[in-house]
Amino acid sequence: MTAQDTQTPRLGQQAGVYVYGILPGDVEVEPGAAGVGDPPGEVRVVRHGDLAALVSDVDLSGPLGRPEDLLAHEELLDSSAADMPVLPLRFGAVVTSDDAVTRELLGPHHDEFAAALRQLEGHAEFVVKGRYVEDAILREVLTEDQRAARLAEQIRGANPDATRELRMQLGEIVNNAIAARREEDTRALGDAVAGRVTTSAVRPPTHELDAVYTAFLVETGAEKDLERAVERLARDWDGRIQLRLIGPMAAYDFTGTAAPATEG
Repeated sequence: MTAQDTQTPRLGQQAGVYVYGILPGDVEVEPGAAGVGDPPGEVRVVRHGDLAALVSDVDLSGPLGRPEDLLAHEELLDSSAADMPVLPLRFGAVVTSDDAVTRELLGPHHDEFAAALRQLEGHAEFVVKGRYVEDAILREVLTEDQRAARLAEQIRGANPDATRELRMQLGEIVNNAIAARREEDTRALGDAVAGRVTTSAVRPPTHELDAVYTAFLVETGAEKDLERAVERLARDWDGRIQLRLIGPMAAYDFTGTAAPATEG
């Protein structure tokens, strides 16, 4: 079982306990910390042995899944990950009660969760995301592919309806070329940060112009080295790829849970 597997509420149930993630048992929550829901539920800790779960009450009669809820889920986990290891649960994990948190999560899966937390100790996740500058990548493709260049010349200034088939052919060439460059640039990113990260996970693209989208598990103290490596790569790719470094955050990509979908 991974940290995202929880019991779903029974049909007709109006209240539940929303579970954000699993942490070491000595975690403390600031009074008044707000979670998901409208109004937001107050976050508290359910402890069992040397494990703890961050939870809050949630009213299931209203909608759950607003952008504000996803943001609250992420912010709570990411802020916690800055101080200690966190096993994030999938967004929307709800059980019936505090007892169910212990009975269904912390108790039966104690050893699994404890081992995962030990592996994450002293680490945080960072994500590097880059998107091609559209004009630049198109020029690159047309310069290097003679067939694409000929199609673009035939299409230029022509009636869109009359050149529909040509446009489809050009689109396919461009998409394939971008996919190939994405693989090359993802490898280049990996080479650029080698020795500065513990492990990595390539995320699938979320946009046709995505150039790189990779999560890295980074040891505490190595963040600055990673930042400098990404900054150097951003300078090398200036005008071609717009590069961002996101983090630190909870280790969504390294604990078997689904990563949040706020990065477009």
